[in-house]
Amino acid sequence: MSNEQSASPPDPPGEMSPMMAQGGMSPAEPHGEMSPMMAHGERSMGDTSAVGHVYVQTNETRNCVIHYHRAADGTLTEYERVPTGGAGSGGYNPIVNRESTPNPFEGARSVILSPDNRLLFATNAGDNSVSSFTVDDEGNLTLVDVQRTGNVVPGPSGSAKSLQYDASTGTLYVCHSLGPDHVRLLSVDDAGRITARPERYTVNLEDKPNRVATMVTLSPDAKFLLVGTTFDEPAKPNPDGSPILWVSKNGGAPHSVASNAPDPDGLVVFPVNGDGSLGEAQFQDGGGGSPWFPLFLNNRPHQFVIGYAVADGLSLAALGPDGQVATGPVVQIDTSAGKPSELCWLSISPDDRTIYAANFGYSYVTSFHLDGNVLSIAKDPACPKVPGNGTFRALNGTVSSGPSDNWLTADGKYLYQLYGNASKLIGYATTPDGSLEEITSADIPYNSSQGIAGF
Repeated sequence: MSNEQSASPPDPPGEMSPMMAQGGMSPAEPHGEMSPMMAHGERSMGDTSAVGHVYVQTNETRNCVIHYHRAADGTLTEYERVPTGGAGSGGYNPIVNRESTPNPFEGARSVILSPDNRLLFATNAGDNSVSSFTVDDEGNLTLVDVQRTGNVVPGPSGSAKSLQYDASTGTLYVCHSLGPDHVRLLSVDDAGRITARPERYTVNLEDKPNRVATMVTLSPDAKFLLVGTTFDEPAKPNPDGSPILWVSKNGGAPHSVASNAPDPDGLVVFPVNGDGSLGEAQFQDGGGGSPWFPLFLNNRPHQFVIGYAVADGLSLAALGPDGQVATGPVVQIDTSAGKPSELCWLSISPDDRTIYAANFGYSYVTSFHLDGNVLSIAKDPACPKVPGNGTFRALNGTVSSGPSDNWLTADGKYLYQLYGNASKLIGYATTPDGSLEEITSADIPYNSSQGIAGF
């Protein structure tokens, strides 16, 4: 297995996003001027008592970032929608080739903030680009730049979806669902301007040339980049549209298309060099089927939790100084509603004692407690099920509202959860026992909405 580091071919002539076609920023003019409307969007009166801010991308064909004011009691008020200058997927899911599904990215962290909350980045899956914004003292966004990642868009949508930013080197890591070039690098200057880099990295193996990656996460010391995976090959549809999750190779026994089930190679660890480039990939045992979401603890920099879409639970793992990973047992949730649960997105409390996990297949959140090195279920479910419009079925066949990305405030008091098929962003107050109490709800675009960040 090699990770080729060569310059990518230029985008095909004439290929541009709808936003670019309407006068937005062009790849040929990366740092050009833009209109005030394009840079700032339309603003409402908002909430003058806001103590914080929450950001979600619409992922519509003309992609925007929604900016919410967050009040002291956790309630949200939409303030503005700022165009990203790029194209969203419009809900189209290239992994399962469906026109509109919740979580069309099959990924996490498509909207992130820099550590100092002065820059915001968002992916544009429709044209494989990334947008950068400055964030002022009032949380207002101003679009600075939009640049392609270097991966060609093969059909109705690309698959750029997950971001991590290393401020020490000015390197932005972009994860694409589909390869072979799953990870691309961009450089970011102090003003937020973006420059594409030639490096490219894959999570494919010789016998697994079509893997689906989920997200990237940097270790707290920025020495390693971890990449989660979900499928060793995309699930093909049955005649009725349901996914085929078990396949045979060369007439052999059927095996799961989920990664790390059972081949112990589903978590990919790259060493990070001083210039932000990556070293040779280490393919490691993720501890269970579909090691989807690795999330480092806040106070133990060598330990992290992994959310499993197919193993249906959470495990505690440790990262050694050589990049080797050791995983503990998977603590499973109640799967009586059907398997897999598609437990994917995680948030962790500031004291590391409570982890919140969105169950895509079940339409609710489960909470876990971490006591020392022991994980246990806190509340399953932690909140009532949120119904969608009844049109979407998860991999297990259950009707789901498709909960995806979530974000927890820095003080641990409020959790915000996207429910794409319900067109809702719901805010919850947290409690010591792990249960969640709904305190606010905001409308979001149907199915397409992705990514959430805030401060």
